[in-house]
Amino acid sequence: MGNRAVIKFGGTAQGIYLHWNGGIESVQAFLDCAKRYQLRSGSYGAARLCQIIGNFFGGSLSLGVDNVRFLDCDNYDNGMYIVNNNWEIEKREFIDNDLLHRKFDQAYYQNVFDECCKKNDAVFEYETAQIELEV
Repeated sequence: MGNRAVIKFGGTAQGIYLHWNGGIESVQAFLDCAKRYQLRSGSYGAARLCQIIGNFFGGSLSLGVDNVRFLDCDNYDNGMYIVNNNWEIEKREFIDNDLLHRKFDQAYYQNVFDECCKKNDAVFEYETAQIELEV
């Protein structure tokens, strides 16, 4: 039992499996963190999004990466989010229509976003500072 989801990067076969925090508010918060840090898209961006989510979760569980055909996309929870190169959700698949149209919980989103930033700001600001010093 979990709150599962898969995040797929449009135009690729890459996917990130979330066992927890697969609801729209959490996924949107993770994507907005990626925007905050101005991550590029593609495989490097996907790797950094995994870092953001992993830092948020802590520990060594609840996060996986694979080709989407090997991930649990039809998971009876939140299905699969298809994300574009601007870190925006383009569409969702394998999702119940009632869940798709439920009200977005802004307070929960803000809590996840704030906590995610709290756990990642130092890491990403440090990398940005190092890049600026080397230029």
